[in-house]
Amino acid sequence: MWEAILSPDFFSSMLRTATPILFATLGAGIAAKAGITNMALEGIMLFSALFGVIFSSLTQSAWLGLLITVVIGGLMGLILAFIVLNLKTDEILAAVAINLMATGGTVLIMVAFSGDRGVSSSIRSVSAPMVVIPFIEQIPFIGKVISGQNVLTWLALLAVLVLHLFLYRTPLGLSIRAVGENKNAAESVGISSRRIQYIALILSGALASAGGFYLSGGYMNMFTKDMSSGRGFIALAASSMGGNTPVGGLLVSLLFGVAQAFANIMQLLSLMPYEIILMVPYLTTLVGLGVYYYTQKKRKERLSGK
Repeated sequence: MWEAILSPDFFSSMLRTATPILFATLGAGIAAKAGITNMALEGIMLFSALFGVIFSSLTQSAWLGLLITVVIGGLMGLILAFIVLNLKTDEILAAVAINLMATGGTVLIMVAFSGDRGVSSSIRSVSAPMVVIPFIEQIPFIGKVISGQNVLTWLALLAVLVLHLFLYRTPLGLSIRAVGENKNAAESVGISSRRIQYIALILSGALASAGGFYLSGGYMNMFTKDMSSGRGFIALAASSMGGNTPVGGLLVSLLFGVAQAFANIMQLLSLMPYEIILMVPYLTTLVGLGVYYYTQKKRKERLSGK
């Protein structure tokens, strides 16, 4: 087993499985920075996985399919923002409604579009290309890990850098963080908290939709029922554990990528029952959150002198 864990295939699998979680984690982070918990990430990813298959198949272009899917994800973030900010609906209940709608809605749309049930067997997405890096691929171990990854994996890593610069080096990023820290104080200096939160949720939906597209246009080339498999909720945990920062979210997403890659190895080697193997990423989430909040509690106690 240790040979499999220390192999380049394990680390390559880690990057692949971490990619959709990383996109959604970045989406959760920017919403949290604006003071909103976007629990609709799961539903947005699920809808985006289906739309990615449909539109990449219709356009016969992975890039057009990705673009349309990201726009739809942004629109879903806009809808959530309208429901929460204008209609004053509880943000958790609104997100739960979107997630429940995605569970049945994706199946309904798939049946209406292709007649398929459960799996989009009659339509296939145009997969995003793999990136083979010249010379790097010749380097032992590292070449097998880095070269040959899907282009969306590289876009996710690039998104970490871009989002970090956006949040900490631009006036709009400063406004987002100000609204999240203290909405009333931000409004007292002329910042429209509603406009800022609209922008944050639109960006959050767009980022999550890129993760959804990867599931059906990078990780696989088809849509299956409930294929997001809780990644949106894992992303919420990853964002929280990473301090709602892009770099922190990247590190925790890689941790969950390790857990998923480890589960894949155990499944291949048949080390334990399949049902237990499926629990590994979610157990990792629970343990990680428990450790994180325990350390946060102890930190607060030390600072308060208790």
